[in-house]
Amino acid sequence: MSQAFQNDDAVIQPRKGKNDPLLGPDVLMVVIGQDLARLSQFKPMDRFDQEFFRIFRVKGQKSEGISLAGPFLGAPQAVMVMEKIVALGAKRICVFGWCGSLQPDLRIGDFVIPLRALAEEGTSKHYPVGKKKPGTDPGLNQILERALHRGGLPSRKGTVWTTDAPYRETASKVTAYREKGVLAVDMEMSALMTLAAYRSVKVSGLLVVSDELFDLKWHRGFASPIFRKRCEQAGKLLTDMFGKET
Repeated sequence: MSQAFQNDDAVIQPRKGKNDPLLGPDVLMVVIGQDLARLSQFKPMDRFDQEFFRIFRVKGQKSEGISLAGPFLGAPQAVMVMEKIVALGAKRICVFGWCGSLQPDLRIGDFVIPLRALAEEGTSKHYPVGKKKPGTDPGLNQILERALHRGGLPSRKGTVWTTDAPYRETASKVTAYREKGVLAVDMEMSALMTLAAYRSVKVSGLLVVSDELFDLKWHRGFASPIFRKRCEQAGKLLTDMFGKET
């Protein structure tokens, strides 16, 4: 992308609409609809429809407390959600989603805290961040690590591979990234890290391993009891701690 294009002002800017809620600084972005449905039932919440995603805010909440936003799929939609919630007041954002393991010692139901991401999606390049190195926020990551450790929950932290093309996770790519120590594959994190750097907000992520690709066969764990249990544990952990320790 040329320097002239990089310095262009966007014609369409994310803004607060007349009926949009004001959000506190802490927002949990929930990728998967069933996780969002479960979390939104934890407390009485007001629901705000944003056409292609929803925002939930605790009833009576003004500016404090955690809000929820989602669901979404893939980098373009994820970035549209984050742009909107930042315009509504979000400053510290945690992403709760799923991922596919690339490492033999990372199994279905384990947790991944992404630190950085290999971007194979088309959204990040539209957000020029100069010399910044997009990644998740160390302080938020430490909070997640402490909470997982207290709960005795297995987790790894490191680099993930973000792709727009789930049906092009080829054997050669899986092998190459596994050998480089990349932990898992997802569809959103690299773009969200880049946008966070661009908008000067903090982002972290907690991904549950839903499937395994490391042996070049697809092992699905979406219906397994351990995976379902870990999704429930992750949701409770995030809603209990996010917004309290930040």
